[in-house]
Amino acid sequence: MVRLAAAVVFGVQAWAPGMGWTAVPEKPQPGGELTFAVAAEPPSFDGHRETTFAMIHPVAPHYSLLLKFDADNYPKIVGDLAESWTVSRDGLAYTFKIRDGVRWHDGSPLTAKDIKATYDKIAFPSAGVVSVRKASYAALERIEAPDARSVIFRLKWPEASMLANLASPWNFIYKADILAKDPRWYEKNIMGTGPFKFVEHVPGSHWVGKRNEAYFMKGRPYLDGFRALFIKDTAARLAAVRGGRALVEFRGDSPAARDDLVRALGDKIVVQESSWICALTVAINTEKKPFDDPRVRRALSLAVDRWEGSRALSKIAFVKAVGGLLRPGSEYAMPESELTKLAGYGKNIEASRAEARRLLREAGVPDGFKFTFKNRDVAMPYQPVGIYLIDQWRKVGLNVTQVVQETGPYTADLRAGNYETSLDFTCDFMDEPDLQLFKYLSSDKSPANYARYKDPVLDDLYLKQARVTDPA
Repeated sequence: MVRLAAAVVFGVQAWAPGMGWTAVPEKPQPGGELTFAVAAEPPSFDGHRETTFAMIHPVAPHYSLLLKFDADNYPKIVGDLAESWTVSRDGLAYTFKIRDGVRWHDGSPLTAKDIKATYDKIAFPSAGVVSVRKASYAALERIEAPDARSVIFRLKWPEASMLANLASPWNFIYKADILAKDPRWYEKNIMGTGPFKFVEHVPGSHWVGKRNEAYFMKGRPYLDGFRALFIKDTAARLAAVRGGRALVEFRGDSPAARDDLVRALGDKIVVQESSWICALTVAINTEKKPFDDPRVRRALSLAVDRWEGSRALSKIAFVKAVGGLLRPGSEYAMPESELTKLAGYGKNIEASRAEARRLLREAGVPDGFKFTFKNRDVAMPYQPVGIYLIDQWRKVGLNVTQVVQETGPYTADLRAGNYETSLDFTCDFMDEPDLQLFKYLSSDKSPANYARYKDPVLDDLYLKQARVTDPA
């Protein structure tokens, strides 16, 4: 349940069922307002910048994508704003034909220049603009918009993951004219072509969208609108579902909370569980002493019993399998027989902790050494995992204080390096190493590397595997 990357980042895997619950409709029909509960506020409104459910749940309905995953035939990729596309025989050019007649929520027409401007912002952000996934576009050389309905992505080398990368659910299409004036405008504002227009955001209360009558997909959306209710307190959020104030909670909660709702509502509630490809990790700030010493980082990892964590935490949180860098059980995941050979993944925890103590002594870290561990104020699964980690470190003589923050300040501190150790997370939208591993590249390449280390060997290995187009 803990993973280690480049001997600097390790974490507890939240590889677990994603539990969402919804009230059962008596008879499906169009119209009405969907209300759903969200456990945190978005740090910003920019999909290219953020990685959290707190942003994508309320904000995504306002936007369109170039490509998207077919919800009924995942992981099949279909067009959203793209009407069609072709790939050159050498794999170096992807040409997209853009739908005609698509309009922004302000009534102006969408053109190919908007697609180009959006992906230029994602892959080649200007100074001061955070594009958290830019490292995954290393193969992209340039983007062209030769006419109003054509966009061409030109690559430096063929890359098997390119279509999936372009279909990322975080790649909201933005308006070129707005980006030209202020590339950070979308951090605090909404202007899209999606199925719902923005109505209002009342911090600490709700987010509202209404049906886009000019939406390019005929007959859609079915709803008149949606209302996201920001309810941080777990008991209040569950009460909102139980009482019908919220019809859906997309992330779910603890197994006990799930069972309580089912007992209370019976056949009036549906619980859907699926594989949730998220992982919680611990970022260790390599620019702060003594964490700049690899012996200290290794000791922190060795101290944690992944296997006991999997057993204990799965009973109280949506955390399950022990895993490495890729989703346990997936095609590219390391099998347990290999995983247990890695430092920190062995099942003899006493031997691991003895080695951790030795490394700490060797690095000059005194018994009882104090440091802080920052965490999100989102109960599930962050807080149980944080408590577990602190207890594990205590067993090798470390004195750790947890600092819990709201999502906005927590995210800002991670990006600024204003922490010693911090719980971090990474969520995948498909099993594809190119898109799952870029977080761990050197910090000058990946803005998602909050541990702030540089590892040119790892960078080179990433590029080598990305150039392999034969899945065999």
